Amino acid sequence: MAEDGERRQGAIKSPQDLAASLFLLGIAVLALWLGRDLSTGTLRQMGPGMLPKALAVLLAGLAVVLLIDAFKEAGEELAAWSPRAIIFVLGAFCAFGFAVRPLGLSVAGPLAVIIAGFASNETKFVETLIFGLVMTAFCVGLFKFALGLPIPLAPWLIGY
Repeated sequence: MAEDGERRQGAIKSPQDLAASLFLLGIAVLALWLGRDLSTGTLRQMGPGMLPKALAVLLAGLAVVLLIDAFKEAGEELAAWSPRAIIFVLGAFCAFGFAVRPLGLSVAGPLAVIIAGFASNETKFVETLIFGLVMTAFCVGLFKFALGLPIPLAPWLIGY
């Protein structure tokens, strides 16, 4: 008889890891397929397809590691998806996309984090707000100042 720490379920010991690995493999295959027409280039002169293809291969490799682990280590049962989580995480992406041009990154960043925070009933609003402000400051420093990308910060306050 198996102990509590090691449930026996045939060959699959962690159904949640199996499902996650198959999902990640699907994303990697989709990324490779969508980027099939992009030129990879060389390491000296990278093409537009180098980074997406490299990240897709890296994601596939990590998914395979997770897949192997699903057959070796006992893990969680496959839990049902929460419609609340799906709605708020997708809503956060949409809110960011609609808000970044007219309101700027300074508003769209924290807004997306706060909306995504509603995906779980365990999050606390003040902690989520602080996290959103810190991550937005990091993104402003990285994308606007370090990389020089033309992302509007606060067009309603300081222009583009």
